[in-house]
Parts: sequence; C-alpha cells; structure tokens
Amino acid sequence: MTAVAAKLSSRDTRRQAILDIAREVFMAEGYAAASMSTIAARLGGSKGTLYNYFRSKEELLIAVIGSEVEAEAEAAFAVESEAVDLPATLRNLGLRVLTFLTSDKVLSIHRLVIAEAERFPDLARMIYEVGPKRRVAGLTAFFEHAMETGQLRDAEPQRAAEHFLALCRAGLHDRSLWNLAEKPSPADIGANVDAAVDMFMAAYGAGHASGA
Repeated sequence: MTAVAAKLSSRDTRRQAILDIAREVFMAEGYAAASMSTIAARLGGSKGTLYNYFRSKEELLIAVIGSEVEAEAEAAFAVESEAVDLPATLRNLGLRVLTFLTSDKVLSIHRLVIAEAERFPDLARMIYEVGPKRRVAGLTAFFEHAMETGQLRDAEPQRAAEHFLALCRAGLHDRSLWNLAEKPSPADIGANVDAAVDMFMAAYGAGHASGA
C-alpha cells in the first residue's frame, strides 16, 4: 500500500469511527442535546478533529443518516422503468419499501427527525431533500412512464407516487413508528402491500376513469 493509499484508508477509518459514535450520541440524547464536544470526548479527540471531517453538527447528522440507510434506501426504492406485469412490479416494490420503512434502524431515524423538526426546521428540510423527496421523485418518473405507455390512466404522477407509498404504509407504519405494536412480520407486510396494490390499481388502472 502506498503512503497516499494508507493515509486515505486511515482517514476513511477515522471518519467511520466518528459516524459510529455520533450515531450513538444522537440516538441516545437527541439532536438538540447532543454536542460536538460530547462526540469528540467519546472519540478521544478534540472538536477540531471533528470539524476537519464535518463542518457542522447538521452536516454530521446528515452524514450519519446517509451512512446508515442510503444504500438500503436505494435498493428498496429501485424499480425498472419497463414493467411487464405492473401489479407484480408494484407488489415487489411495496414489499421492499415497507420492509425498509419498518426496520428498527429507519424507525429510529424517523423518530429522531420528527422530534427535532419543530426546533430545527432547516435540518428537517435538508434531510427531507436528500431522502424522501428523492425517493418520491424516482417513483414519480416510474409512474409517469407507466401512464405514457397506457399501463395506468392519465393522472398527476407525483400524486400517484405519494398515494402508492401512503397505501403501502397505511396503519402498519404508523403503529410501528409510534411503538404501538411488535415488529410487523413478513405476512403482515405482505397483506398490507397486497391491499395497497389492489386499491392503487382500482384507482389508477388504465380502465379507471378519473372522477368515476
């Protein structure tokens, strides 16, 4: 390994250590109570070390969330533009999305962001921009293509994307988010998604006229 490669590897290792510790602190204390000083102390360094990697606490939290769920979110929301069997494609998508949204990791992040959104609206907006907004945009493009090819009736594609996600989450996600029920089983998730796909196709299927 060259000296440059070794230095980069060491920096990556240090960055990951910061993210791991920051996640523990954010989840235990909440965003407002967590401090860069606390994170630095847990890390065994100085605040200056943290600021060499992250310019602010906001940037650090966004990096923590990204490192935790970005790859899983991309996989969960991935969908091919050409769907031969649209209901089957939507069911597969719904299963992945709802499994992702009801995972312990994602629920803990949602709870943290919701708890801090009123006091830190700019932070909540930034997290929304890099997360949920991007996912909806990807699904919007998919539904727009399905409408253009006649698989779905002509409608507002972003609203269709939001409706589909809301139907998949219906009930099950709220109960999980509020910690009112045990972790949903694959069968629970499957039943929710099956109902969501049926209702979505009944409303947006090519044979359904808007307002009928």
